Amino acid sequence: MGDAGFLENLFHGRLRKDQFFMDYDAVDEGKVQALVSRLHEVTSNYSQAQLESEGRVPEPVMLGLKKIGLFGITVPTEYGGLGFTLSEYLRVIESISGDDMALCLIPLAHLSIGMNAILLFANEQQKAKYLPRAATGEMVFGYALTEPSIGSDVQSLSTTALLSEDGTHYLLNGSKTYITNGNYAQGLTVFAQTDPDNSGKGLGAFIVETALEGVSISKDMPTMGLKMSSTTAIQFKDVRVPVEQRLGEAGDGFKIAMTVLNYGRLGLGAASSGIMLQSLADMYAHASGRVQFDNPIKEFELIQEKIVRAKVHAFAARNMTFFTAKALEADPLAKVAIEGSHCKLYGTTRAWDTLYDALQTAGGLGFLSTQPYEKRMRDFRATTIFEGTSEIHSMYPPLVLLRGYAKECGGNALAALRFARKLRRARVLDGLVIEHKELHKAKALACRLEKAIRRQLARGMIRYGKRASAHEFYLRRVTRLSLAMFQLVAACSFLHAKADRGGLNKEDRAMLAYLVAEASEVYKHERHFGPDRLEKAHQQVYASIDG
Repeated sequence: MGDAGFLENLFHGRLRKDQFFMDYDAVDEGKVQALVSRLHEVTSNYSQAQLESEGRVPEPVMLGLKKIGLFGITVPTEYGGLGFTLSEYLRVIESISGDDMALCLIPLAHLSIGMNAILLFANEQQKAKYLPRAATGEMVFGYALTEPSIGSDVQSLSTTALLSEDGTHYLLNGSKTYITNGNYAQGLTVFAQTDPDNSGKGLGAFIVETALEGVSISKDMPTMGLKMSSTTAIQFKDVRVPVEQRLGEAGDGFKIAMTVLNYGRLGLGAASSGIMLQSLADMYAHASGRVQFDNPIKEFELIQEKIVRAKVHAFAARNMTFFTAKALEADPLAKVAIEGSHCKLYGTTRAWDTLYDALQTAGGLGFLSTQPYEKRMRDFRATTIFEGTSEIHSMYPPLVLLRGYAKECGGNALAALRFARKLRRARVLDGLVIEHKELHKAKALACRLEKAIRRQLARGMIRYGKRASAHEFYLRRVTRLSLAMFQLVAACSFLHAKADRGGLNKEDRAMLAYLVAEASEVYKHERHFGPDRLEKAHQQVYASIDG
């Protein structure tokens, strides 16, 4: 496994300055926009309504997508791919998500999660066999993790892959559901228990070709949106999977699954900023032309508020996504679970709010199906469910840290008490020296947020111990504090690099001031440890419902 990411390092007392001071100017924007332009040429003869009504990507469009290399963006050139960096790939996703999220999802699911386990964990023979076909789109990949009764609890999967007596193959049995690209896929990354008696410890990852006997893919599920994509259930009945198709060791499945999901979450972060930027453009254009009470509605503060939110939240989501991408470019197996979780939660929830604001700004026009607003909302809605629900990601970062702390303490109560005291007293961000004065206020607030998070984690260790997962309001408070800190850290990292290149402009300073104001409100309201009055009232009301 790779090095710890910036946030994990931070909350284990380590400051990795190289993970903060980074070069954001390395993206070949010309290469990115050339590919986006070729994509627009491929789809130019089809309206979004036509594509959606067909419920599937038309064959000429699919062939065009394969021809321009869309399915091989991140595949190295030696395997026939385009060889884009992760940041360049995310810029492509950002650029096309605002056009059509349903179309964007097919290569996103293929590249970010479907075949990414091969890119990251396969041996040379496996890479030589599958990456060239994945790059051309000859083999589109899906990611088969979720099961009918198992979603976020990955270690409890019931699908099994049992090694044959002669050791030549695994016998795969079980079912998966909500699998993106199901009926487009010729290959799957499948996760299954290789040792059912040792649940979670023997989770394996396998490359499974859909043409194998015993693989059964359902018809596309009827969905609210993303009509062009393919979401299916998949059954495996006595599927003989050669041992050569296993990725890594038999027990590496959980590590592989979690690492790959980090990339998927960044893809959703990039798609979120793309949707917000497109919605921003639509809102501003409509508000400039729509006149009420003798004034364009862009002159009204409540409309301006929506436009500003879209601008700033797209900026923040983008900063966090590319900050994390840079860590993965330096170390593709870097442990960025916390950053990835924050990117996914922040991006998808803020983008959903922005889509609401865009439709609201359009007024009655926004409610018409001939306009893009309702399709965007339908298509985007699933992103708050994909790859961990918003509820899971509202608890996940502090749980990752608390479980890591418990492991370090080895279950010893005295060791935990000493660790908690040390955790509470540490001040790691104080050691980050930022030269540019425009960033000092944001950095100072980030330091205060770090202090508040440390206090919360230390108290949680002692008060809750192993029971922390049952205290979801507490975990959400820590996540909100951490997310506020991370958006400031990522913004400062990006703006510091920009200032080094020639200085910040008025817009940069204004957006940073907005983020500081938002984070200040979080700091003010989320520092308390125990339940607040609203949470106590919640408990009383729910008791009356559930009584």
